[in-house]
Amino acid sequence: MTMNVLPQFTLDVTEILTNLLSRWIEDHGVIHNMMFNTETGWKYSFKTTQNKTEWWDNGVLPLWITAQRQGRKTASFHYPGGGAKYKGEAVQRSLVESYTHPDSNETEWRENIDIVMNWFTKEDFDFVTLYYGEPDNVGHKYGPETENRRVIIKQIDRTIGYLVEAIERHGLTEHLNVIITSDHGMTTVKKKPNVTEILLTNYIKYRDLVKFDIVDYGGFGMLSLPSTEECTSTPPLYADSGYNINGRLIIYFNKGDHGFDNDLEDMKTIFRAFGPSFKKNHLAEPFDSIHIYPLMCKLLGVTPEPHNGSLAVTQEMLVDSFDQRPGAEVQRSSALKNTAIALGTVTGVLAVLFVASVTYTAIRRKKKQSTDQNSGSEPVYLTEIPRVAL
Repeated sequence: MTMNVLPQFTLDVTEILTNLLSRWIEDHGVIHNMMFNTETGWKYSFKTTQNKTEWWDNGVLPLWITAQRQGRKTASFHYPGGGAKYKGEAVQRSLVESYTHPDSNETEWRENIDIVMNWFTKEDFDFVTLYYGEPDNVGHKYGPETENRRVIIKQIDRTIGYLVEAIERHGLTEHLNVIITSDHGMTTVKKKPNVTEILLTNYIKYRDLVKFDIVDYGGFGMLSLPSTEECTSTPPLYADSGYNINGRLIIYFNKGDHGFDNDLEDMKTIFRAFGPSFKKNHLAEPFDSIHIYPLMCKLLGVTPEPHNGSLAVTQEMLVDSFDQRPGAEVQRSSALKNTAIALGTVTGVLAVLFVASVTYTAIRRKKKQSTDQNSGSEPVYLTEIPRVAL
């Protein structure tokens, strides 16, 4: 099953969290990769705020917490936002990526996959999110149409192949649904002398008008100006495709970028899915990324939080026999683990989502409970629940 996906906002963190929140950006409030406070002027890269709840907890619950509150066991592996608490509740297991952590180590990519597979087979996790920062970094540094970019794409291709092999090696082939997606596209940045670059000081008197700004960041920027009767809010600034917005000086050095209009073909991303719950060789129509969340809730068997997505958009991807309603009883005797994995591919970052379902998990946990009872230890009472990893 394959199609294009229209990202909500073609910036990394904004779109990555949309997959877990299924809310329009004006509702979930994450509008930029840079965390900022307009009153203090403080600005932070999202990596430096990973353990700072105040930058992430804006009242909207991500799927980790929703799933946990309905009895699921969840984890985040380097996924943005996974180290924060939401309404006082943390993700049950969270590995947070440091600011200087390298993004392109292929050996580590494979090790991370093996760790997550073991979380499923040995620890019965239900929902896990796994994040990689490539091919985004290489695309920025060298541009999307370069040999360096092709090299990292080949590495991603090998990693997806390794993922498939790891699924087979762990005996999960018949129990694992795989979703491959990413957060945005990438386009080549236009530079002098080919174009006249945008410099805002040619149009705005910074000293007199600008209270706060986030520019010099690519094709998307924000300015905080004095409120007037005509304008009481600060709309974002969008450049035409390939142009970057500069504030006081032209210091922008990326050769590839995103953050442009999400209707542009270069900014669109992909969606691929396969596994026992998905139809084979099915071609679906393009859809907005907010609809991924209700699909994952369906696979996981949880009642979603209020959201802007619709399961009706993605329902046709699923096989007719798949009917896993929230709270449904286990009816089938065969063990089935519905796990959805999402991998960002050739445009943005890698963001791997896994979803495991009712029967497989319930049978494994009942067996464990029986073993504990027979050994004389205190039983652990677990309900029949599905599992998901992202």
